[in-house]
Amino acid sequence: MKIEIWSDFVCPFCYIGKRRLELALHEFEYRENVQIVFRSYELYPDADAKTELSIHEFLAAKKGMPIEQAKQLNENVDKQAASVGLTYNFETMQHANTFDAHRLAKYADTKHLGTEITEKLLHAYFTDGELISDYSTLKRLATEVGLDLEEVEELLLTNRYAKRVRDDEELAEKIGVSGVPFFVFNEKYAISGAQPKEVFQEVLEKVWEEESKQPTLQNINPKESKTSYCTGEGCEVED
Repeated sequence: MKIEIWSDFVCPFCYIGKRRLELALHEFEYRENVQIVFRSYELYPDADAKTELSIHEFLAAKKGMPIEQAKQLNENVDKQAASVGLTYNFETMQHANTFDAHRLAKYADTKHLGTEITEKLLHAYFTDGELISDYSTLKRLATEVGLDLEEVEELLLTNRYAKRVRDDEELAEKIGVSGVPFFVFNEKYAISGAQPKEVFQEVLEKVWEEESKQPTLQNINPKESKTSYCTGEGCEVED
């Protein structure tokens, strides 16, 4: 089973949804047969590499709401994160452009380290309050998961893997993704949002059952029809 996940590294529900899926997979009998593919999606493609606004101020400005209301919304998100074992430090989060982080993740995919760098980037942003558009931060996180420093430096100084990021975003638009997280199972079934663990469990079981069924053919020959056919014993010709 293949699960594709469109997400962004500054999306609080993407990290929560990722963890809820992982909790569901932990209890899934056939988890060893599941392949996870992370797809790129930029919530704020025009965001600056760095902003002086706090995360509360950024949300308030983006949503056109009072700062206190933004803080209350973030507190509610914090509770959801805590319920799946995540620590969100909204007071130290640094909103940033994520394009280079996505390029780095695409490179990591080629080294079979896409899952590891994705977790590193999410934790760095939401828990450690790191600026994930900063090249020194990206290089350190990359080397921590085992990526080659020289190759990462070359990546960041060029436009490598930009097309792969754009391809994911174009595919998202094509299949109607309007928000993240967005989960696609075997290119046939979709779930949007950070659904409860129980929903992921139900979908995993449903998809596995349906995709594991052996295809059967239904004979639609008219009952009274006569035909000619051959077997290993020879051919029969009907008049």
